[in-house]
Amino acid sequence: MKKTQTCLLTALAALMAAPASAAFVDDAQSRIELRNFYFNRDFRQSGAAQSKADEWAQGVRAYWQSGYTEGRLGFGLDAIGLLGIKLDSSPERSGTGILKRDTSEGRAMDEYSELGLTAKLKLDEHVLRVGTLIPSLPVAMHNDSRLLPQSFRGGWLQAQGSDNLQLELGRFDAINLRDSSDYQDMRPVQGGARNVVVTGKQDSDAFDFAGATWAVSDATKLSYHYGELQSIYRQHYLVLNHSQPLGAGTLALNLRYADSSDAGRSNIDNRMSSATLSWQAGMHKLTSSYQQMEGHTGFAYLSGTDPFLTHLVQVNDFANRDERSWQLRHDFSFAELGLPGLKLMNRYTHGSNIEVANSRHHEWERNSDVMYTVQSGPLQNLSLHWRNATYRSTFGSDIDENRVIIGYTFSL
Repeated sequence: MKKTQTCLLTALAALMAAPASAAFVDDAQSRIELRNFYFNRDFRQSGAAQSKADEWAQGVRAYWQSGYTEGRLGFGLDAIGLLGIKLDSSPERSGTGILKRDTSEGRAMDEYSELGLTAKLKLDEHVLRVGTLIPSLPVAMHNDSRLLPQSFRGGWLQAQGSDNLQLELGRFDAINLRDSSDYQDMRPVQGGARNVVVTGKQDSDAFDFAGATWAVSDATKLSYHYGELQSIYRQHYLVLNHSQPLGAGTLALNLRYADSSDAGRSNIDNRMSSATLSWQAGMHKLTSSYQQMEGHTGFAYLSGTDPFLTHLVQVNDFANRDERSWQLRHDFSFAELGLPGLKLMNRYTHGSNIEVANSRHHEWERNSDVMYTVQSGPLQNLSLHWRNATYRSTFGSDIDENRVIIGYTFSL
């Protein structure tokens, strides 16, 4: 039995042996999230072997979070239940990432499910979680872009160093992908124009991380995180956020820098830097950004997760070897026009200087999002979301993509 499983069972045994606590039950929270997902990705214009990926599915997520037992040292338990149900698919149209597939036939399964448990221990303002984890860390961002969320198994300590300083430390020993119901070892993203090569064993069963986030002031926040996929790569990640009033709106600055290098069995060598400037005023938000890759490989991150990148968009992340990319974006809220809950987003991202087989290439992606969330009445919290993307490149398959997502959340 793996160490994480042993720790989880030990914590659960301690929880069961602890005195009954009203707070454990009274402070508990639970909710159910429904996500109906239609995904269509069209490759026909590029002459790819598969003409399109097209599937429709229903997802159910049930969350339960307990309070803590009495005393300075409190125990608790969180649980998440996930269910994916196939509504429409076929072998020649599978591979969207929203359904689990039979690897031998390439056919989507009729349904798949899983249960995740997390034991938690709280001492003052410090919390240790062991079991199923869904982090949003610069060095390990969970992926929730399809039907069900991707998760990790491991331990994660979040400590409050002071009122303005938060510290974290942990280890993952396995990953559960968004279209899977079991855990597996972790590996870095490869393929495409990234030039990432791993020698020998392709994966690892340990990802260690540590980080600190410092709120310098109400307007400025600085963070540093370190992550290491054992024997494959290590990464240092710095983020600076700052905002201030400007005219009738607010100006926000986001700066990021990451240094990724080999930790034994890879050729990973990448320095990523990006800058984002946005201005929010009334119904409008205007954003411009620049992202740059340097080194012998593209950006390093865990396969199956989302990279914490400024230019992570619907289809692409613009993180190839030597790539330079820029983006223009406009967000519009209809609230002041009497339609609260209705939002529109348009953006264009262009990447160039991508090194592929000793030649330079480019790519671009255009995205449009329309989302409406019902604000009141019996259908309050019902959301309707349409996402459209067009992607073109000089070295890969051209893609036209549409996603239609209907979501509904209610508390129990």
